[in-house]
Amino acid sequence: MDTTKYIFVTGGVSSSLGKGIIAASLAKLLQARGYSVTIQKLDPYINIDSGMLNPYEHGECYVTEDGAETDLDLGHYERFLNITTTKANTVTTGKIYQSIIDRERRGGFSGKTVQVVPHITDEIKRRIMKLGESGEYDIVITEIGGTVGDIESLPYIETVRQLKWELGDDNALVIHLTLIPYLAAAGELKTKPTQHSVKTLMESGIKADVLVCRTEHELSEELRNKLALFCNVRLEAVIQSIDASTIYDVPNLMLQEGLDTITLKKLHLPEKHTPDLTSWNAFLKKHKNPKHSVRIGLVGKYVELMESYKSILESFVHAGAYNEIDVEVVPIHSEYLTEENLEEQLGSLDAILVAPAFGERGVAGKVLTSKYARINKVPFLGIGMGMQMAVVEFAKNKMNWDDAHSVELHPESSFPLFIVDQEKKLNIGMEDTMRLGAWETTVVKDSLLYSIYNKEDISERHRHRYEFNTAMRNAVEEAGMKISAINEKYDFIDAIEIPGHPWYLGVLFQPEYKSTVVNPHPLFIEFVKAAFKHKENK
Repeated sequence: MDTTKYIFVTGGVSSSLGKGIIAASLAKLLQARGYSVTIQKLDPYINIDSGMLNPYEHGECYVTEDGAETDLDLGHYERFLNITTTKANTVTTGKIYQSIIDRERRGGFSGKTVQVVPHITDEIKRRIMKLGESGEYDIVITEIGGTVGDIESLPYIETVRQLKWELGDDNALVIHLTLIPYLAAAGELKTKPTQHSVKTLMESGIKADVLVCRTEHELSEELRNKLALFCNVRLEAVIQSIDASTIYDVPNLMLQEGLDTITLKKLHLPEKHTPDLTSWNAFLKKHKNPKHSVRIGLVGKYVELMESYKSILESFVHAGAYNEIDVEVVPIHSEYLTEENLEEQLGSLDAILVAPAFGERGVAGKVLTSKYARINKVPFLGIGMGMQMAVVEFAKNKMNWDDAHSVELHPESSFPLFIVDQEKKLNIGMEDTMRLGAWETTVVKDSLLYSIYNKEDISERHRHRYEFNTAMRNAVEEAGMKISAINEKYDFIDAIEIPGHPWYLGVLFQPEYKSTVVNPHPLFIEFVKAAFKHKENK
């Protein structure tokens, strides 16, 4: 295809309507028709990225192969499309303004007054077009965060207006996602909020080409006609997005509604063939018809907002479907775990996962959990800090190193098990010591980890600063803990396990970032199997 086509997804009436899921579902359908598609997210917040955002604020921070710390929607894109995204797929207002201000300080504007229009909008435009100009994609879908009418979204909306004018209607399309609320007292769906949202969009100079309506109830033909007439869209471009039992139903629902058909028609693209969703629907069938069930505890400090662990939860969905096992994830707040309530909280579980995090809050509970799983032979997976606390627990209770800890949490420890080691090994400054994105590591043969991957050389994504102190390695291994993955180039220790335990594994990397519908992560597949085996043995 000679010209890349651009689709812009905006939202109205309310936030959290699921623009990311709609964008990913449309991309899935277009991909299943034979088009190469990618998605990017434009976030209106002034933070440079999601790395410093509290999970309570924004949910999970998702990490790409090339180390971008991004919004969790990029996780949806990768899980649905089975592709990898990059730094080019994520844009924030902070990044835009930072690049413009840096350029201005270098004299890049030749003394001109720097303004939102055209300088900020031109920079946004450049980043949108960058993916299309690579020549890799037939279609680029751009999701614009926030809601139409938000002050912070205005530069993005103005950029879309300009691009729509420059590219022409054949090459650019605007999909507006909105809410049709149901008033129980009146017993009817109301279109007025959507009409106002579309009006706000039009006041910005943009006409919605397709209207996707989130709803709890079926839209009648009469209501669709009303929306088409008063929102100035064709009847076939009024798409119902009814609440689904799982996000993985949405591509099929959008196929039934003809979202991909109307999109291709408006972009003057051939339909090619009916979307091939064979493997997708095979996954869905297994997901909805499990033969067995397990209960796996997720021990973390952000469990009040489970979106903080979105990739872990979805990895359990993928692995559960693969094994035809329904995985009930039981949230357990690590901050409130004590010796007294440990058995009550953990005793009924078939396996335990200790989640990644930063900071001291909830750490004691993670140490107690690691000990419980080790002593009681419960399948255990520690990720990131979960792995660190498993090592700390082992040193404290098996090796009698009472003072053992990570220097992040106990700087004066006599047994500093986890330290910032990257400065000297990578010759960088402290501000760059986060290990982010994909890193290669070598799996030790004759280990549980090797039996899972069935290969020595693997690549996994990381998001952490503190490394296993190699000076402590020999003592820890002599006490009975096995080092099972090492980055040999820099001597970074990436995984531990306990021989003799049915299934006890800690990984410093975060495998959940690489699990997709088509390729469930082997670590989660085997962890779910171990949980079921433990349940049967009980």
